[in-house]
Amino acid sequence: MMDFTLWDIVRNLLTGLQWTLLLSLVAFACGGLGGLLVLLARISDNAALRGFARCFIELFQGTPLLMQLFMVFFGIALFGIDVSAWMAAALALTLFTSAFLAEIWRGCVESIPRGQWEAGSSLALNRYEQLRHVILPQALRIAVAPTVGFSVQVVKGTAVTSIIGFTELTKTGGMLANATFEPFLIYGLVALGYFILCFPLSLGARYLERRLHAAG
Repeated sequence: MMDFTLWDIVRNLLTGLQWTLLLSLVAFACGGLGGLLVLLARISDNAALRGFARCFIELFQGTPLLMQLFMVFFGIALFGIDVSAWMAAALALTLFTSAFLAEIWRGCVESIPRGQWEAGSSLALNRYEQLRHVILPQALRIAVAPTVGFSVQVVKGTAVTSIIGFTELTKTGGMLANATFEPFLIYGLVALGYFILCFPLSLGARYLERRLHAAG
């Protein structure tokens, strides 16, 4: 057994926490962009685009994130492309996030009364202009709270990436537990790390939900 002081343990876990945070930010930012594109396809007038978006959402909502990670990590390798655990984790989480955000935002868009579309049409706005100037500004206000709330799921989802060798908080904790033979202490600190990341997001989502609901 290697000799680790408490500071050594905390320092290594903080490094893992930084990678967890970075992966979460990348997945959420790229997933947000992807989710917007899928949303536009989902509500498009084009039946083929709507069908593609629906299949995309069903695929990534209907399969475990762990399986998606395996498919990305090992699937890309079948084409002779060497993909790192970091790239595979970022790509899989981006696709996962895109599907869920697209569906969250679709619900927000569809919650806007049909009369708002008709009002935009009466002003001679095309569908894109109706979305940009009339529908999306209203849907954005509704979407803020559930979007922030979903970010908690993205942070927790990073824990699964340890299975393909990405050294984030959970993977770091596992290696430290094996080295110190103190799993209760190590995983307790790992849980605390996730709590530190997720609890402020949960509070923010609840605050925004109350504030925006009251403002409505």
